[in-house]
Amino acid sequence: MTGVPPRGLEERLRDTRAKLESDVDLWVATSGSPGGVHLIPLSYLWDGTAFLISTPRASVTGRNLLADGRVRLSLGPTRDVVVIDGTAEPVDIADLGPETGDMFASRTGFDPRELDEPYEYFWIRPRRVQAWREANELPRRDLMRDGRRLG
Repeated sequence: MTGVPPRGLEERLRDTRAKLESDVDLWVATSGSPGGVHLIPLSYLWDGTAFLISTPRASVTGRNLLADGRVRLSLGPTRDVVVIDGTAEPVDIADLGPETGDMFASRTGFDPRELDEPYEYFWIRPRRVQAWREANELPRRDLMRDGRRLG
């Protein structure tokens, strides 16, 4: 990719939207006093404005998100990455709604509602979104700041 000119904002937005809609897994980074800094891959459902993830309530990620809703997500390889800083809001399985639970299960191939271990869902609302392929895209990598989309 070296020597390829940087993409413009519209192309980066289009590429990022396609990645959010087509990928199934992402990296979830959390921190909090219960478990410290933690990084784990999880499957997600993207509804066009927010990510829905699910993890065991007692896991380090679950405890961290319940204690401090700040979260960083990452999709894609290092030379075509999307990094999202967001805020996670817990949603109990009972409050999720069957339609949303079914969409999550269909999209991810995983249905936490069927497990004995208590799982927690989290809606993650992006506050900052960045996307870049090479160093030449770093100066204009922001696609969203303070929850407002650019472009």
